[in-house]
Amino acid sequence: MDIVVKGRKTEVPERFRKHVAEKLKLDKVQKLDAKVISLDVEVSKEPNPRQADRSDRVEITLHSRGPVVRAEAAAADPYAALDLATAKLEARLRKQHDKRYSRRGNGRIPASEVAVSVPDAASLNTNGELAAAEAGQTVPTTKMGCIDVQGEGPLVVREKTHSAAPMLLDQALNEMELVGHDFYLFVDADTKLPSVVYRRHAYDYGVIHLNPDLFGGEEPGGAGGALGG
Repeated sequence: MDIVVKGRKTEVPERFRKHVAEKLKLDKVQKLDAKVISLDVEVSKEPNPRQADRSDRVEITLHSRGPVVRAEAAAADPYAALDLATAKLEARLRKQHDKRYSRRGNGRIPASEVAVSVPDAASLNTNGELAAAEAGQTVPTTKMGCIDVQGEGPLVVREKTHSAAPMLLDQALNEMELVGHDFYLFVDADTKLPSVVYRRHAYDYGVIHLNPDLFGGEEPGGAGGALGG
């Protein structure tokens, strides 16, 4: 297993790199996920003095032949942040390990039954429209990376591209939990549609399916449905 430690807008001392290798023990990780290939550890620092108690952030990403598992944490120093992120990673690996041996794929929810199985599941809003600009009004446009931004900035853009095999809803929910996010973008194996599952309240989830506009030649509508509260 390879462990890659890198800094984002900060230097990573050799002492910390050695500490990472000691903290993320190979045998312990492989016991929870035998298919692990590599671990990426990214360290970043917040220069704002008002956030001194959370100035150092550590993000750990585990790559394996299974789903990607991610954990991150912030603290007053990188060593404390690493301890917190490692604990989160191990908890998610342990949860995935236990689920692998207890469920074995039972209880899958077909996309056609989401509206019944998931309380208040969101549906795609096909009536949303972008507000038309007032006649004669000029809106300044700024180029931010590959995105044209209208109006005032600043805008921080972080763009990522991932390969994605189609999956069922319960697998998407599971992978959302593994990466520790409140939403997860996937291609539904049943409908073949781009979809998003997201966390609502407590243990409730919502799902949005993006249906291609068959009348694309007409005036453009809104960019998908809103995440209902």
